[in-house]
Order: sequence, then C-alpha cells, then structure tokens
Amino acid sequence: MTTRARLRPIPTEDRAWLLAGLADALHGSAPVLPVPPGLDEAEVSRLQHSELPEGTALVVRTSGSSGVPKSVAISAEALIASAAATNEALGGSGEWLVTLPGHLISGLQMLVRSHLSETTPLFLDGSFDPAAVLAAADRMQHERRYVSLVPVQFARLLDLAEADRAAADSLRSFAAVLVGGQALPLQLRQRAHELGVALHRSYGMTETAGGCVYDGVEIGDTEVRIRGGEVQLSGSCLALGYVGDDALTAERFIEDRGRRWYRTGDAGELLGGMLTITGRLDRVIISGGVNVSLDEVERVAREHPGWSSAVAIGVPHPEWGERVSLVVETEPGARGFDEVRDAIKAQLGAAAAPEWATEAERLPRLAGGKPDLAAIERWIAELRASFRQARPD
Repeated sequence: MTTRARLRPIPTEDRAWLLAGLADALHGSAPVLPVPPGLDEAEVSRLQHSELPEGTALVVRTSGSSGVPKSVAISAEALIASAAATNEALGGSGEWLVTLPGHLISGLQMLVRSHLSETTPLFLDGSFDPAAVLAAADRMQHERRYVSLVPVQFARLLDLAEADRAAADSLRSFAAVLVGGQALPLQLRQRAHELGVALHRSYGMTETAGGCVYDGVEIGDTEVRIRGGEVQLSGSCLALGYVGDDALTAERFIEDRGRRWYRTGDAGELLGGMLTITGRLDRVIISGGVNVSLDEVERVAREHPGWSSAVAIGVPHPEWGERVSLVVETEPGARGFDEVRDAIKAQLGAAAAPEWATEAERLPRLAGGKPDLAAIERWIAELRASFRQARPD
C-alpha cells in the first residue's frame, strides 16, 4: 500500500527542527526528509510529490557509495526497533556525540537513539577534528557516553590518543565507540585494543535502519543468512522500500517462506555463527581470466602501516583485460609499495597484485566519510589519459 502523506523536508542545519520533526514522525506525524546543504530543489520537490509506502516516517537518501543515491522509506517501527536493539547491545541508554551527517542513517540513528533514551545528543560543529571530538567527550554529562564513527575518523582519533595520554583517557571514557560504514582494518582494531578503547564494529545500511550486526553478531531480532555468497538480512529493522522504484524494491526486498529479507549485495561468510563481510559482489574484476575481489585487495593493503586509506580500482589492460591499481592518501612512515604488492600477491595470487599505486594528499570522499569510488575512478582515468597524451610517439 502507498500513501500520499505530505513529506516534510527539514534542513539538517536546523538541528532543533530536525529533532522535533523526527520525534513527531516517530509518533505518527508527517514523514520527514532530512535535506543537506546543496541538495537539488527539484529532487526535494520530486520526493514531496511521490507516493510513499504506507507507514513511512523517514525518507533517507543513501550515500551513493555503490552508485546513484537511492531514496529509502523507513517506518517508525523499524527505526525504533533498531535504536532499541543498539541500546540493549551496548548495555543501556546513554548520551550520543553526533559526528556524522544528519541526512545519512548513521547520523540520524544517533538522534533516534537519543529520543528513545530521553537524552539530548551533543553535536560536533564544523569539519571533523580529533581534538574537538575528545574535548566534546569531556563535556558530556551522562555516565554512558557513545559515539559513532567511520574508519578514517577512528584512525585519526587513535593517532591523537597514542600521542597524548589525556586524549587517550578521553577516548577511553566512551562506553562504546561504534565504527562502521566500511571494513575496519585489523591493524586499527589491534591499536584500539592496546589503548583499551571500547570498540564495536557495526554492519548495516540505510535499508536496515542502520547497524544491525555488531562485531559479527546480530542484534535485536535481526537474522543473517548467506545465499549464493550474498549476505541477506531479515528482522524488524528492514526498510519499507525505495521511493518511486517498485522494481528495485521487489528485486532487493524479497519474501521467502513468509519472511521478508533484504539482499545486501555484499559477499560474506558465517563462521561459527559470526558474520564476516568479504566485499561487494559487484566489486569484482576479471584479470587474465581470474576473478579478483577489489575489496579483498583493499583488506590486505590496509593491514600495512600507512595504507589504511587504500582504495583498489580496476583499470583497462591490453593483455590482462583489467589489472588492479591502488590509490592511497599520503601518510608518514608508510610501508613501500613493493612490500604491499608482494603481500597481496602472496595472499590473493598474481592476478590480484596491483600494477601501481597513486598517492594523493586527500582522496575524494562522500558526506559520511566513505571513499567516493566514482570520483576516484574518474580522476585516475583522466590521469592515465593525460599520461598517454604526454607520451611521445
């Protein structure tokens, strides 16, 4: 069923309005569309005039990390179920430090959890600064302090904490530090353990109203299964579907024996009941007739000091069809490319060994901190084209 309930666009800069509108929507009032700065007015108007699935409380545009952003309709029941499961998994209600954008589900769920806990979230102003995050932590009043981050943010906090004892104490003051959005390298997990940080790895997406698997284990009534190598999720946290795209909704949200499942598009394994994500099913290239997972290449590269930001892409090759290349942000003390390449070759085979690596002071990133793969691929294509033009005949 669909509804013509009028979607209420709310600018994310107006935090008081966003909190109030979200609270109203959770109690049955008009559904909310968080609008970040720069969102095309025509897109806002289109969504306002679209039919929404019955029960929609929130419409969230995805980050677009795997393609064109999609608009996801989420019910109040799913949002509340997700928030309640998180509170239970982390040991109780608390105060959230909001460090992620208010138009993405990762940032919005901190507001929902705060509403459910009857606590007031503390917002981090300006661009992400590790010192400002830890200074804000020291101002928080609740005995249980929480924060949710992406890996690049967490790495910068660890850098500061390892160099400053007071900063380390502030980071340890969080009852839980959720890190999600992309794979967390083992090296960062080891550093967090050595510092005594209460790290929890979160896996989920807009279509599951946020994180629904923590440290490889389902929270709430979430269920995980693997079908054809794909991770599929079920439970109260599932979204209603995609606004204005019934075909995609039917493709990704499926019914099986009376239960509804979301097809994530992620490749994964269940080992001893714990979920391990091995990459995206659509991030595989064929190099010399061999399937190569770009996510697996990244995983190996990121275990080396100075390579935590590494992004693997496929580039055309006259003999192999495609070869792997790496793009990485410049970091002091980074291991040499040859060492990283040899490690990838040893673990994943010759076809996975990158041909070269390109350093950048800063990689293009999406609003939530994930690498902007489309922008990186365009940049590398342009760079290669310029080299070809400059090469003498």
